Amino acid sequence: MKPEDIFRPKVALPIITVIALIMRLVPLRYEYMFGYDPYFHLAYIEEALKAGKWFNFFTIAGGPWGFQIKNFHPLGLWMTPAYVYKFLSVFGVSLYDAFRITPVIFGVLTIVFLYLAMLNFYGEKEAFFSGLFLAVSFGHIFRSMANYYRGDNYMLFWYSMALFGISLALTKTRRKWRYKRLAFYLIPAFASGLASIFWQAYYPIFIFLLGNAILLAFGAFIMGRDKYLLDSGLLAVSTAFGTILANYLGKYFGYCMLGGSNWLAKKTAEKLGIELGAIKDVYLVVHLKYLVPLALAGILVLFLLSRVLKDRKQRALIVVMLSIIGVYLLFARFEALKELSSGFGIFKEAPILETRHSTFSDIWAAYSILVFLCPLFLLRFASRKAKLPDFLLLGLILPSLYMVYTWTRFLFIGSMAIATMAGVGVVSLHDTIYPRVKSKFDYRKALALSVLLLVVVPVTSAGLGLERVLAEKPFMNKNWENALLYLGNHSNENDIVLAWWDYGHWVTYYARRSPIAQGSPNSGVALYYLGKLDENWAINLGVDYVVVSYYDFLKFRAIVETADSHPKYNITEKYGLLVLPLTSEIGALVFQKGNYRIVVKPGNEWSAIANINGNVLMPKELYVEYQGRVMKPNLTNSNSNTYLYINLNYKYAVFMNEEAFNTTLAKLFITPKEPYELVYSDGGFVKILKLKHPNVRVEKANGRVIFHFENATGTGLGIWGFMDNGTLVFKKWYNVKGKNEFELPEEVNGTVIRYAYAVGKKIVDRGIFRRG
Repeated sequence: MKPEDIFRPKVALPIITVIALIMRLVPLRYEYMFGYDPYFHLAYIEEALKAGKWFNFFTIAGGPWGFQIKNFHPLGLWMTPAYVYKFLSVFGVSLYDAFRITPVIFGVLTIVFLYLAMLNFYGEKEAFFSGLFLAVSFGHIFRSMANYYRGDNYMLFWYSMALFGISLALTKTRRKWRYKRLAFYLIPAFASGLASIFWQAYYPIFIFLLGNAILLAFGAFIMGRDKYLLDSGLLAVSTAFGTILANYLGKYFGYCMLGGSNWLAKKTAEKLGIELGAIKDVYLVVHLKYLVPLALAGILVLFLLSRVLKDRKQRALIVVMLSIIGVYLLFARFEALKELSSGFGIFKEAPILETRHSTFSDIWAAYSILVFLCPLFLLRFASRKAKLPDFLLLGLILPSLYMVYTWTRFLFIGSMAIATMAGVGVVSLHDTIYPRVKSKFDYRKALALSVLLLVVVPVTSAGLGLERVLAEKPFMNKNWENALLYLGNHSNENDIVLAWWDYGHWVTYYARRSPIAQGSPNSGVALYYLGKLDENWAINLGVDYVVVSYYDFLKFRAIVETADSHPKYNITEKYGLLVLPLTSEIGALVFQKGNYRIVVKPGNEWSAIANINGNVLMPKELYVEYQGRVMKPNLTNSNSNTYLYINLNYKYAVFMNEEAFNTTLAKLFITPKEPYELVYSDGGFVKILKLKHPNVRVEKANGRVIFHFENATGTGLGIWGFMDNGTLVFKKWYNVKGKNEFELPEEVNGTVIRYAYAVGKKIVDRGIFRRG
């Protein structure tokens, strides 16, 4: 086989596919999944399969109110792994493993369709490198690899299929395909509509496709290929059909984040001045009512001008003017679009890592050397070798680059644009320079250039991508699994759990209990951990168990920032907290990290000296946890209001100032007191405390539901009944003064029951459960 044969589709596509599979299957070596969200997704899928239906009201999430799936992702996100499991189960594959490999299936299919599209648009080399760069780009691997299930993987898959359909429409130019080829624009129409049932934030597919249509029109107009203005118009119209299909599917699979009656849809509609009618999604209204007509109007103007205007420079000037006018009209109608990068303000108060601007280190981690290859794409325009596909791809590239800059979350979505720019760019550079080097110098130097650009560059990119994949490790571990399984086995079905929001989805999956916070920052929980809200606040929410962990100390800064984001609280304390590993046990216990060093010497009286950037501090109190006990040794000397906790089971220390030590988090972890009871501890990683209060235990047997009252001091029990779709159908308070138990009356309607146990007007417990 000759070296150039590697670019033949029969060879290239299998190579790319195998590489993509290997890169994405590497994480299967871990027992646990990555991140947090996949655990929530799998928990719901397991419970739905157990129930035999895709129910809406999920009672082991969003405690004490419950969680409505219809206000989250549409059903396609949950159904897909279930059907993958049903198919693979005949081969003995478990639901857990089927769920873990589902992202790989659609991630690899995305690469395959991108390769096929680029093959039609350009040729073998461009297709090979674009597909290969996407296959090895960590930016794409991260959300399409085994053990990490996320919805944006589906959106990019459907866009790759849409792009393939567009490539067929543009390249089937033989006479027999003259009009038949236009039918291929049905593919992006269906792809954009179907994307709506798999991810709540699928809207970028419409932006990309409309961008493709507009930039295709610009390219056709500038290059004098006016017949393709019809293609751009049809592509724009196809997105209109896509919105109608998405709106129709919403009735059966659920509307997305800007659709239906959820709070974000209402807030966004208010911001943009949109009224929902037959179209029940804010973005779909904007797209169908404003974006598509505006695009078609621009394309019509270009078509009319093409009849009389032939000069390319004048045509280019017209394109620039139309672009400015279009952007002005859009922002003049929707001034609130200026707030788009902050999610119309919803992410300003408590930003998370995914909603921060991407730094160069983030971009390098995602794309490595591809970042430096992307500008080569512009060579096609600078050298006047640009083709229609170059303009069309700008419809993907320009919004992708904006998204990549705006949020780190969009590094995955932007990976296709980066891969295509790098793939086309490196081939353009090679094909531009190679003939000159060969003619001016010799064949060996030309060969060296080819090896550098076509072999070393992709191999290096693959190596860097694989290095990042190998470096990824699950946050979940045996300590967390054991603790949460214990919680699930030693608590009631209706018990509510308080933990830091990162771990809420784990609580739902492993303990099958409902956490107060999960999936997004919760300032209430942060304020509680800092002691700004006391146990009465937690009791009012029905909290039965509080989880504190070593990992909360590592996230202490995030806890303070989240608490400070609450509009009614102003954090004035100067919290200081350091976590240091044990680095030496020779002669003394030495804990060190960077410029921070703590030396502890045991004895009848212990000594502890902390060197913090040259400042010598001796703590006021020392706490030592070892073999199931927390001791408080006497200290020889003290010169500061600082506190030191050291854990000899797991070999780490936490050094705190007085403000940090007096937080509820520190107190519960080190010295818990009434009304808290330590019920589980692994000796220093995860601890579970029971919050004592008048508690309600729900027992279901033989079609009866019995409320058992522990510490039965309550006087009233409020019952709310809901249909599975979230409709409130029953509400009543019952007198339970002096009662130790109470049977749910037959008059109570609804499949999901919320309750509140009160002493007078004070709520002392809450909960939620599914009836039957």
